Amino acid sequence: MKTRLIPVAIVCLLLAQSSARSQSTPLPRFEAAAEFTTLGRDAFAGVRTEPGVGGRFTVNMNEVFAFETAAYIFPRKCFDCVENGRMTQAVAGVKIGKRFEHWGVFGKARPGVVSYSVGTSDFTISNPFLPFVFGVERRRVTSFATDVGGVVEFYPSPRIVTRFDMGDTIIYHRRRTQEVIVFNPVNGSASLFPFTRPARTDHQFQFVASVGFRF
Repeated sequence: MKTRLIPVAIVCLLLAQSSARSQSTPLPRFEAAAEFTTLGRDAFAGVRTEPGVGGRFTVNMNEVFAFETAAYIFPRKCFDCVENGRMTQAVAGVKIGKRFEHWGVFGKARPGVVSYSVGTSDFTISNPFLPFVFGVERRRVTSFATDVGGVVEFYPSPRIVTRFDMGDTIIYHRRRTQEVIVFNPVNGSASLFPFTRPARTDHQFQFVASVGFRF
């Protein structure tokens, strides 16, 4: 009698394992999220932290590896920054890490750009003998950037993901020349003088909080 029960027990065990596998939800391939972020920028009085909003789209290749892209706009204007105006940011890259049942931890590397609406200003002179009659030509400046850091995710349901990013946004500002006005105190005339800003690299802390939907 006991010998007959062994095959039955084996069949029941296999059925239970199959049922458990069928009940586990596979990882959704796509994610779309609304995000809030803060990013530092250089001002003449020190580093200024800018709040911004944006969105992210992620393609999950498997449990470990994902491609993603994100874009943000920082609505506040700056008038005393090294690069003035509003900032915008766009990045795209990879996310790699470990996913558990209700949470996950990852590293990310996302190259992209950071753009400043008034990145540089060039002065123009309509009449060199009228020193107070001049114009300003404002130009956008876009710099290459890389977002590297860590990600912690929480999964309150199979379709919802909450996420927190912390990392270093490395901004590479290229060397550029702009025109500044130089006044001659002897005759009261004015002239333009090319001023060259050296290339530099900024390391700015960036925080991101988001809520997304997986599908």
